[in-house]
Amino acid sequence: MEYDILFSEEAESQLKNLDNATVERILKKIMDSSKDPKHFFERLTGREEYKLRMGDWQVIAKIIHSEKKIFVISIGHRKNVYR
Repeated sequence: MEYDILFSEEAESQLKNLDNATVERILKKIMDSSKDPKHFFERLTGREEYKLRMGDWQVIAKIIHSEKKIFVISIGHRKNVYR
């Protein structure tokens, strides 16, 4: 069973500021991860959020396993995404 994917307003805004090729690559990776998020996402040390890395880009998300949901909090370049 696939996980539902939800985006925060911040994540949607961040996607709008990226070029189309990058957006397509990020969305494809997020969609692929919905089948088995444990395989794609890595838990952030000392936090409850997870990260999904695609080259220089990272997706920060909360994964709610009991509800089968991935809530995308932030999307950004790896040097700026944690601010």
